[in-house]
Amino acid sequence: MSTISSPPIPQSSGLLLAPELRLSLYETMVLCRTYEEAILREYHADKGPGFDIGKGLVPGEMHLSAGQEPVAAGVCAHLTTDDALTATHRPHHLAIAHGMDLRAMTAEIFGRVDGLGRGRGGHMHLFDPKTHFSCSGIIAEGYPPALGMAFAFQRKGNGAIAVAVTGEGAANQGGFHESLNLAALWKLPVVFVVEDNDWGISVPRSASTSIPTNAARAAGYGIPGERVEDNDVEAVHAAAGRAVARARAGEGPSLIEVHTLRMWGHFEGDAQGYRPELPEVAGRDPIPRYAEKLIADGVLATDDVARLKAAASERVEDAVAFAKASPIPDPATAGEYVFV
Repeated sequence: MSTISSPPIPQSSGLLLAPELRLSLYETMVLCRTYEEAILREYHADKGPGFDIGKGLVPGEMHLSAGQEPVAAGVCAHLTTDDALTATHRPHHLAIAHGMDLRAMTAEIFGRVDGLGRGRGGHMHLFDPKTHFSCSGIIAEGYPPALGMAFAFQRKGNGAIAVAVTGEGAANQGGFHESLNLAALWKLPVVFVVEDNDWGISVPRSASTSIPTNAARAAGYGIPGERVEDNDVEAVHAAAGRAVARARAGEGPSLIEVHTLRMWGHFEGDAQGYRPELPEVAGRDPIPRYAEKLIADGVLATDDVARLKAAASERVEDAVAFAKASPIPDPATAGEYVFV
């Protein structure tokens, strides 16, 4: 019986990343985390007594990305705002790393007039034509639109690519497989990224997926597949670099799966009683781990950790203040902008 194997993603020269780039990756991760910490604070500030998901300045569900910053930093370092990026219901880290305006993004999360969608979308529906960014709460929904954008870029011949990000649970959806098949068939300039945080809501991957890595599924479509372990931002950067170069060269799609970490609940209010490994999660935080590595390599000084955190906080708090000052949409305008 013959077996199908994925063509390999071409390997880089193996040279170490420049210190400036390593520092930039760290700064992006810090900004993403600082933002999520601020949203966490504002989200819970007025949900009591108890926990009423419908109360407060930010009502409704909230899915935060703490722990998954290496994916956003490593992948988006290779992109420009001319490239398209589709994300999941947990999108903030990817939006930030791709260059979305923090003020407009935060105003949208708060449901305000100055938001990206004039306050009508909320945090799971961030649409930004300036950065070609979109996301959705529907599982695997971002893959087909990414193909459409990649097809448009291919026809224009402008060198832009699309990146489609989803979670490991979504890799069992039909849209995932249909998208891989069509992208391979048409050699579309798209990179598929799977964020494997071990949990599809409360279901472990071992209970829903028959193979140890979704990267192996690339073989069924004749495209390269690669898995990155240990939530390693530099390894993500290397894998993404190979896949992005392949897409820009007209050689077609690639699939990357990153074993990442969901540090907080699936949504805010999730007690996470289903996670036996929960006590160990804080010790796997990728940001202090990367800081320790950079300090040991002489790239980052100990004093820089606090300085970069303060700089990130200044940017984030400015965005939060802007959002709070933005008007709440007039209910009389609910029918406006529906198809815009």
